[in-house]
Amino acid sequence: MARVITTDLALKIARKLHATINRDGKAHDLALIWHNGKVVASFGIRRGSKDLGHDHVPAMLHLRANQAKQLAQCTMSEADWIAVMREGNWL
Repeated sequence: MARVITTDLALKIARKLHATINRDGKAHDLALIWHNGKVVASFGIRRGSKDLGHDHVPAMLHLRANQAKQLAQCTMSEADWIAVMREGNWL
């Protein structure tokens, strides 16, 4: 089964959401997403093979898998993600 969210897509999502990357972990980096001075979401990014899946990212961002992929591929904007977070009472 093909991975929905690859390392490259996870990194694109982190950049799009202006995440702070904490590189203190041994096997994973931690992307911290801030909104109004507070961390509102976070997810791990594996440093290993680029083929490793990051299928945990959608749940950590309160999105469906296809929405997370859209976020990475620019069909969903940061503002769209914020709207989803507000609709779900996550912000």
